[in-house]
Amino acid sequence: MAAPGDRPRNRILLVCMGNICRSPMAQGMLRHRLRELQWQEQVVIDSAGTHGYHAGSAPDERAQMATARRGIDISDLRARAVAAEDFPCYDLILAMDEANLGYLRAAAAAEHRRKIHLFMEYATGDAGRSVPDPYYGGPIGFERVLDMLEEATEGLLLRLRAELEEL
Repeated sequence: MAAPGDRPRNRILLVCMGNICRSPMAQGMLRHRLRELQWQEQVVIDSAGTHGYHAGSAPDERAQMATARRGIDISDLRARAVAAEDFPCYDLILAMDEANLGYLRAAAAAEHRRKIHLFMEYATGDAGRSVPDPYYGGPIGFERVLDMLEEATEGLLLRLRAELEEL
């Protein structure tokens, strides 16, 4: 467990376009699993959007309902846009799709680009490289996205476990 005042070793930012569907769902799922594993002191997570369309808004109601069905509450999260200070602040910045990955890499200084990846790189199956945006779809799209996020979350937790065991 991190001592008070220590900076957690792992700081992760999850990013989609508007920060009201995919990235808050991923943040909620990862936060839930970190609590289950009692790792919330060692890993800091946040989410943001590449665009500030919804800054200050709660996650989409459909995203909240889908995560709630899995016992995950994301109602406390609020959308925000990625800021320049995020790049040096986070150890790992995970984009939900190729478009957001490109945006992040273009916005980051060269020394921070190495920490920007696709979230789905951590999935162990063949779910694909990008998490589709469920915003214009129905409830099934949100469930499919949650399945993908869950798979990537478990892969990310395996990586984190190895890093945390090194401490």
